Amino acid sequence: MLNIVLHEPEMPANTGNIGRTCVAAGVRLHLIEPLGFLLNDRMIKRSGMDYWEKLDVHTYLCFEDFLEKNPGAKLYMATTKAQKLYTEARYEEDCYIMFGKESAGIPEEILLDYRDSCIRIPMGGEIRSLNLSNSVAIVLYEALRQQGFPGFQLKGQLHHHTW
Repeated sequence: MLNIVLHEPEMPANTGNIGRTCVAAGVRLHLIEPLGFLLNDRMIKRSGMDYWEKLDVHTYLCFEDFLEKNPGAKLYMATTKAQKLYTEARYEEDCYIMFGKESAGIPEEILLDYRDSCIRIPMGGEIRSLNLSNSVAIVLYEALRQQGFPGFQLKGQLHHHTW
């Protein structure tokens, strides 16, 4: 199972959206404290809708706590500072894809230890970064695509008509 890791997320609406995406994708969500909100925040529940209760979510006191509780985790670090594109990585079945907080990303002290597994989403123009929940969706669905969308319904169905 794939894993999404949020390092010190600040905005409950983003985390709620990411939680909903994780439920839809069948992946775990890992939250590294401090969080910029309480987990019972109404914005998480609003953006995560009724999916939040179905979410496989784990919390950690700090990055070291995360590493201690997930020994040997294959980590990919999503950052605007990376040289490698997210499409160049080959995501393993049980890998962890980490994203930093909205205002500052993943601390550079952490990135230095994961230089070879840092990935980026290409962007044009003068934009500094994409929205966190959009970034998670982009990278997560590339990882799922590489794995052949395991367990997914791959064909849509009309409600009142047939194709």
